[in-house]
Amino acid sequence: MLEAKYQKFHDQISTKISPENIFTDKLHTLAYGTDASFYRLIPKIVIKTDNASEVQTIIELANEMELSITFRAAGTSLSGQAISDSILIITSRKFSNFRISDDKSEISLEPALTGAQTNNLLAPYGKKIGPDPASINAAMIGGIAANNASGMCCGISQNSYKTLKSMKLIFSDGAKLDTGCENSKKEFRLTHKDFLSDLKQIASETVNDEELRAKIERKFKIKNTCGYSLNSLIDFDDEFDILQHLIIGSEGTLAFIEEITYYTVEDLKDKASALMYFKDVKEACNAVTKLKLAKEAGKITVDAVELMDRAGLASIENDPAMPDFIKSFDKNVTALLVETRAKDQNALDTQISQLEELLEEFNVVRDIYFTKDIAEYTLYWKIRKGLFPAVGAVREVGTTVIIEDVAYPIEVLAEATLELQELFKKHDYSEALIFGHALEGNFHFVFTQDFSIESEVKRYDEFMNDVVNSVAVKYQGSLKAEHGTGRNMAAFIEVEWGKTAYAMMQRIKCLFDPKGLLNPGVIINDDAEAHLKNLKAMPATNEIVDKCIECGFCEPTCPSNDITLTPRQRIVINREISRLERAGEFDEAKEYRDLYQYDGIETCATCSLCSSACPVKIDTGSLTKHLRAEQNSSSAKGVANFVAKNFSTTLSGVRFGLGGANIAHKLLGTGSMESVADTVRSWTNGSTAKWTPAMPKAINISTKFEQKVSDKKVVYFPSCINRSMGLSSMSKEEKQLFEVTVELLQKAGYQIVFPENLGDLCCGMPFSSKGFNEASKRKSTQLEKALLEASEFGAYPILCDTSPCTKKMMEAFASDMDIYEPIEFAMEYLSKDLDFEQINEPITIHTTCSSRKMGLDDKFRQLASMCSSNVIIPADVKCCGFAGDRGFNFPELNKSALRNLKTQTSGAKMAFSTSKTCEIGLSAESGLDYNSIFYLINQVTSPKNS
Repeated sequence: MLEAKYQKFHDQISTKISPENIFTDKLHTLAYGTDASFYRLIPKIVIKTDNASEVQTIIELANEMELSITFRAAGTSLSGQAISDSILIITSRKFSNFRISDDKSEISLEPALTGAQTNNLLAPYGKKIGPDPASINAAMIGGIAANNASGMCCGISQNSYKTLKSMKLIFSDGAKLDTGCENSKKEFRLTHKDFLSDLKQIASETVNDEELRAKIERKFKIKNTCGYSLNSLIDFDDEFDILQHLIIGSEGTLAFIEEITYYTVEDLKDKASALMYFKDVKEACNAVTKLKLAKEAGKITVDAVELMDRAGLASIENDPAMPDFIKSFDKNVTALLVETRAKDQNALDTQISQLEELLEEFNVVRDIYFTKDIAEYTLYWKIRKGLFPAVGAVREVGTTVIIEDVAYPIEVLAEATLELQELFKKHDYSEALIFGHALEGNFHFVFTQDFSIESEVKRYDEFMNDVVNSVAVKYQGSLKAEHGTGRNMAAFIEVEWGKTAYAMMQRIKCLFDPKGLLNPGVIINDDAEAHLKNLKAMPATNEIVDKCIECGFCEPTCPSNDITLTPRQRIVINREISRLERAGEFDEAKEYRDLYQYDGIETCATCSLCSSACPVKIDTGSLTKHLRAEQNSSSAKGVANFVAKNFSTTLSGVRFGLGGANIAHKLLGTGSMESVADTVRSWTNGSTAKWTPAMPKAINISTKFEQKVSDKKVVYFPSCINRSMGLSSMSKEEKQLFEVTVELLQKAGYQIVFPENLGDLCCGMPFSSKGFNEASKRKSTQLEKALLEASEFGAYPILCDTSPCTKKMMEAFASDMDIYEPIEFAMEYLSKDLDFEQINEPITIHTTCSSRKMGLDDKFRQLASMCSSNVIIPADVKCCGFAGDRGFNFPELNKSALRNLKTQTSGAKMAFSTSKTCEIGLSAESGLDYNSIFYLINQVTSPKNS
């Protein structure tokens, strides 16, 4: 039950914004209220906004009713700046329009685009945005700008502050301003004359205070996001330049960023990276100092230098991509990951030589080696970007991982870092480690903390006070370099900046937000113990996901991220259910379970793409399968086992149902059929399957056909889907996939072998995805035996025409057999057996989740390019959301996952994938006729030497 004032707000806002986007229930307020920090507040109301008009409406009403609001984009921030116990405004993924200038020198972005999406938009023009946080794949533009998030390469020269052109803003009173529009500025001068006058006065006082001005100049020579961007007061004369640069790094406490226009920067493609190993942290830091000074003097070109101490290396040394020799290093070895970029290869070679010569004097434990191999250095940087979550994963279950973010003047880097390590020892944080952007003197240190014990909280407080005095007082560094002040460092701003500067920040906050309604408690906070309050617990729930630190890196890959919950949010809810049950609060736990059923279980595609984005490979899809298995009753398991034992009969039933639907379609026509099917779904509360024109027709296949005897044999296992589901009524193809595959294999000179009792065979995936593990095991064991016999115990390669089934077989089988899905079989065998003649017609491809997890994404691109000179790959489409047969019963998941598909494939004439059920959903949402890639290969190939 909402408090009266919030209920009144809710009632009014529900008349102006779709109630579907307004949440007050306990599941959604907890799930959506969680960010990546180690703080927790639970909002009273969560509102997902699709556009600036909605945000303005909310701000105006909140201002009128004097209710505080907090803005949230991706929720990857780490300092507690994106949480609220009042009204949380989330920018939905629809809030993502953009414009690129004709000369590509500028890009205008709404707040919900991720940094990675933005760079994908700019990549064809050799451009990117300046900020490059490690969370760039998940972090959204609104948060990147509001936190002045930087990263590994941008330093202080290409961050949001330095590359900002203009902004569209919404202020605490609902007023709007476009700093790139003269008419908007003219109107703002009339309506906010006193505001601008006061802002100019603050800037004038700052400029005329020599001591304060000098301090600002000194402190912003290194990264600094502690407090407001006071440098704007001395860097600019124009009041609108001052205003918009104050917004950078203001963490939603001054205004809402409706749109930001960045100056783009050049994205040099010729790169080389080296992972260097120094004898200890002091030697590594001294090398960094020399690199930095040489760069400033123009003697070398170095774009990034990342430090990882021995503890950091230990956390990733078991990654398959890391060299084995790291495990033999002593406890002091420290690594630097160095990158240099150039306009061409000759310049790159020169830069590498200069760097190697500069570093000759230092004591390294392995020879320095720069790699130009894209795959190799990309892997190094991926591992570095995932270091924080990877470290968090090795913590003791139930503890919280804490990351701090400081910067030192480069001249004292070695001395300050050694002192930081001594503080770890003093306060008994033996597991603590250091890594970060060493070239900028910016280090992150990570340690684990149990906030459930009062003595542990006291230890944390004493440690942080020592850190504050060391960083901010002794070494005149930054307590927050790029993660934002948040709640974490709000109590210490005055220690770092002094009374005069802090008073100036308080005046700025009061000027922009006189009622104190925008993100209260963040940056400006009078509570000296704010950093010790509202600490987030990480209770154990299931070993599948207990390593999760709730960073949110998984969220962009999840097909349900714009409709229900993300993997992070599913884990949050499961943790809360487990906590409640351990506390004996079973009724409340049941409330969560009931609310979780649709959002958490039914609309999870179990695609497991979250594990590919997670630095520690947490698979929330496996958790969902586990929960489904727990829910399956003994009678349901009995039915599943009966189906498994009588599988060919089940397929006959599938064919009968599809045949009936096809007859009805012919009689009624497409429009009437859709209407009737939707009406029936409505009557049955969605328990009947969704019908679309992409629905396949029923088919039977026959393996009895004439073949030439050949020593070149392949075992072909047509999946049960492709043995029962054929082309749709909208397809222009004439042959079924089975016929095309047979034709293709025979063209390539193969004699085809089929397993015995084919009609009864299945990989087991339809059962395992629903948690029927016994039935799944029965089918996979039966299939393994049949394929062993057909392949003469692994003598012949085995082809399955469906990628998800192939992956299931690889995971389930114990026998040594070479099993291929269409992409890899084509690249491994057909590319050698057939001549490919590239066509010019534009095509699009969809890489299934299974293919991605098998590492076949790049191979599919290569294969498609062998077939067509014009391959379109939609950048924002990952999992299609059809999830086997789930798309029939929960079509909204498929629709949401593919919301960008039609736009991003608009130029394609043909479309291809490697899974029939995926192709059904892809066809329905794009209007294209998606079919197996074997159709295209068969079209563009001929026998060798024909």
